[in-house]
Amino acid sequence: MKATITQITLKTPFHFFKLSLYALNILKQLKKTNYLKFKKTGIWTKHYTMTLWKSEEDIIEFSKNGAHLEAMKNSMKIAKNIKTITIDAEELPDWKTAKNMLKSVKGVSY
Repeated sequence: MKATITQITLKTPFHFFKLSLYALNILKQLKKTNYLKFKKTGIWTKHYTMTLWKSEEDIIEFSKNGAHLEAMKNSMKIAKNIKTITIDAEELPDWKTAKNMLKSVKGVSY
């Protein structure tokens, strides 16, 4: 199994409203997939998600289609940095572990 861990750092706290709209549509898309578990957390300008998948193919199918693809195309409008990693995992890690994993990732800055 695979776990995807993502951190998005917003340009300003006011972009939270746009992020929430993207997230609503992404969650609708996610519910139609073969994901196993999903968690999210965040405050102010830093927001995180974790999703557990059966396979890397499932991740690719989800990320390159629909609401997720649309949000990624528009991410530079609201984000100043996005980090994501995919790891082999049987369960989602705790948030402290996940955030520490992301520290070593440079991410994409806008």
